[in-house]
Amino acid sequence: MDGAQTPNTAPVLILLGPPGAGKGTQARLLEEKNGFVQLSTGDLLRAAVAAGTAAGREAKAVMEAGNLVSDDIVIAILRDRLAAPDCAHGVILDGFPRTTVQAEALDTLLAERGQKIDAAISLEVDDAAMVDRISGRFTCGGCGEGYHDSFKPTARPGICDTCGGTDMIRRADDNAETVAQRLAAYHAQTAPLIDYYQSKGALSRVPAMGPIDEIAAQLDTVLSQRAA
Repeated sequence: MDGAQTPNTAPVLILLGPPGAGKGTQARLLEEKNGFVQLSTGDLLRAAVAAGTAAGREAKAVMEAGNLVSDDIVIAILRDRLAAPDCAHGVILDGFPRTTVQAEALDTLLAERGQKIDAAISLEVDDAAMVDRISGRFTCGGCGEGYHDSFKPTARPGICDTCGGTDMIRRADDNAETVAQRLAAYHAQTAPLIDYYQSKGALSRVPAMGPIDEIAAQLDTVLSQRAA
């Protein structure tokens, strides 16, 4: 392939999974190992607004009016971002698409560039275990070290193992009831996307309740199989 075609062969990945499934952690590992760029919808919007691009100016006006940015504007911003040199090795989409309408618009954009979704990877979790995992989390307010009531308690109650601080913080929404509601909402909203990418032959399911390195190894296997 010649140099002009190289950018259009860059893989495009989507990580699907409920809050707490480890999408952020796995995305960072994929970035480090493969040179991919994680593209978060929120970060894209903020960067476009700051840069004053045409789509960014549109987004700014919409947001300042207190409205939601339309799919067309998000696609326009994503189109600009995909053309940047650092995306030539591949991208991981974070937070987009969220609906099948957005997925179809994304497919159209990628087709314009000679690309496609190479893998939509669903990080599969056990809902009951996820409630336990998330609802027990807390962090040290001093150094940011993360802990868990059951899986990673502090050696001495209320005292950070790393810095000795005693200011422990729990997110207000990290409780069993809220976590269960977030999981239910995720399944309801994402089920159509799972079906969509399944029908396209792009979906891969990866069990995500094990150790981080084991999950990462499974993602590597998926990418190798998709590239074959």
